[in-house]
Amino acid sequence: MSIWAGLVAAFGTLGMVLAGWFAARATRAAASATAEATRAAAQAAAEPAQRERDLAAFQAIRDDMQEEVRELRTETTRLRAIVRSFASYVGELTLQMRAGGIDPSAPPPLVDEYNRTGV
Repeated sequence: MSIWAGLVAAFGTLGMVLAGWFAARATRAAASATAEATRAAAQAAAEPAQRERDLAAFQAIRDDMQEEVRELRTETTRLRAIVRSFASYVGELTLQMRAGGIDPSAPPPLVDEYNRTGV
């Protein structure tokens, strides 16, 4: 019976080692799953705050761009008014030159186009 007792003890020890190995493996898997779940929860919790920061940044960029567009439109309107004013002034000077018997030189092509089209 002592051989049987020795075999039972040996298998018992082997069984305990295997049970310990399976328990360690399960513990590592559970720790990994818990860490992944914690990371996912933290990411999900941070998502709305990140979206708010992104929205605020996009709104700031949009506001800057709208202000720049307004400034460019104002400048363009002012430059168009100046061009029209100069065109009118040069037209009056040209008429005065012709009335005085002086033939003015031909205008550059862009000026001629503006006089024809108004653009």
